[in-house]
Amino acid sequence: MSRLDDELNALADLVPSQLREKWSNMEGTTPPSVPSSLLSRLVAQRLQERRRGALPALVMRELTRIAVAKPNSAPLCRRSKLTPGTRLVREWNGQTITVEVLEEGFAYADRTWNSLSEIARYVTGAHWSGPRFFGLTGNG
Repeated sequence: MSRLDDELNALADLVPSQLREKWSNMEGTTPPSVPSSLLSRLVAQRLQERRRGALPALVMRELTRIAVAKPNSAPLCRRSKLTPGTRLVREWNGQTITVEVLEEGFAYADRTWNSLSEIARYVTGAHWSGPRFFGLTGNG
């Protein structure tokens, strides 16, 4: 095991006051006001940066750009984005679920439904986000 590995492992045994002192000694500044679990990670990051080098400036700029970028406020699946006539297909427990988007709602199992979530709940017997169940979000 390397010296760095030993130092990183030793962080787990430090109490909050020792972590703050370690930060002050390393950085020459007052430690940030964060929970000790986060401060431990920050100290570990600084130790690794000193031994192996920090991220390249280009990577840091890109990460900063992503962090401050305005998130897409519109969900991927707003009903207005689903054109009537669109078919959504999902396999669930060996059964193929086919839903057709209507002007006002969704057609499934010879019924008209108000939302995809109602259909997902009917199919699975559990609460589901309909857009997620049908793969219309980035989380599914």
